[in-house]
Amino acid sequence: MSQLMSQRANIKFCFKLGKTAAETLECLKTVYGDEALKKTAIYDWFKRFKNGQESLEDEERSGRPSTSKNDETIEKVKNLVQSDRRLHIQDMVNVLGISYGSVQNILKDDLGMRRVVQIATF
Repeated sequence: MSQLMSQRANIKFCFKLGKTAAETLECLKTVYGDEALKKTAIYDWFKRFKNGQESLEDEERSGRPSTSKNDETIEKVKNLVQSDRRLHIQDMVNVLGISYGSVQNILKDDLGMRRVVQIATF
């Protein structure tokens, strides 16, 4: 069980014991130190449990899913890099039509590139 999930379980345990959120915060700080959840997170979980929620999992979030980082675009970025290693990120952005950050993340996270040339914009 991850540390986050164990803290949530401890919050639920304290809630069921009838402790307040402030008391729970102090207990978590004692046990987890600097790694303890912040005050607002603890109060949010207390509110959830008070409203009858039993799950320790996060609720699903609304919003658009990422469409620019998929297997197809990762392959396109890989092919661009293989065709010209001196290609700048901005050039890839212009060719692929996806954001600068998406290209940068694909290069670093998915393709494992460590040195990425960036153009300074003034």
